[in-house]
Amino acid sequence: MKFLLKLLREGLGRLIVLIDWVTRPRKLKRTPDAQKQVEQAAQGLSLYQFYACPFCVKTRRALHRLNLPIDLRDAKPGSPHREELHNGGGAIKVPCLRIEEEGKVRWMYESGDIISYLEQRFA
Repeated sequence: MKFLLKLLREGLGRLIVLIDWVTRPRKLKRTPDAQKQVEQAAQGLSLYQFYACPFCVKTRRALHRLNLPIDLRDAKPGSPHREELHNGGGAIKVPCLRIEEEGKVRWMYESGDIISYLEQRFA
């Protein structure tokens, strides 16, 4: 039963990823100087995620649409990123945006909150 559930979840996850790839939104166009500024501002951001998680896919779509080069960190079991997420954020819950600004680190959970933050900061 567990194996069947895992197989179903994996299959649905891959289907979601395929649909995302087929329907991917266009990237936001910026001048080269503006894009450089965005790239510099995004250096302190990292997204902890699972590849086939629907909420992570939703968040990655926003990253793509906003043309944000944010480091993606897979938090799958056995990954050092999973340990970082647990130790830093306090929970193994994805998506989670790690925000490092002015020497301080914040951890933001919930795809809707992450997307709102990114849109306010970079749109």
